[in-house]
Amino acid sequence: MDESFLQNCLFFTSNRLGRAMTKIAEEEFAPTGLTPMYGYVIRLANGSPGISQKEIAEKLSITPSTLTRFIDKLEAKRLVERKVSGKTVQIYPTPAGLALEETIRQASANLKKRYEAVLGKEAAAELNGEILLTSTRLEKP
Repeated sequence: MDESFLQNCLFFTSNRLGRAMTKIAEEEFAPTGLTPMYGYVIRLANGSPGISQKEIAEKLSITPSTLTRFIDKLEAKRLVERKVSGKTVQIYPTPAGLALEETIRQASANLKKRYEAVLGKEAAAELNGEILLTSTRLEKP
């Protein structure tokens, strides 16, 4: 059977890349005790205390319902807290969340170093730019 259609399919190849990156990211974030996405939620909350839940979802390109589940778990771990202001839900870091900032930053830096070691700094930056441009184009109706 000819399976070349897999190598010529952006859906397949982008998912393959996503799985490879997720595996590396989870390994690098293991010292934080969090998945990479939880780490990035905390970084956003730490960097902008009172950031709206809607804004975090937009920045991470995830649905509000997915972010709600993330926030629920981070609240249970006492790493962030919600405050409601009218119809807006704002997210604030807790002291425990703030204390994880450097560990999360280091995990993120280690992730970047790891893929740059394989791809090269220039190629990694170029690939990142192309993926960002492509995903932005595909997200537009």
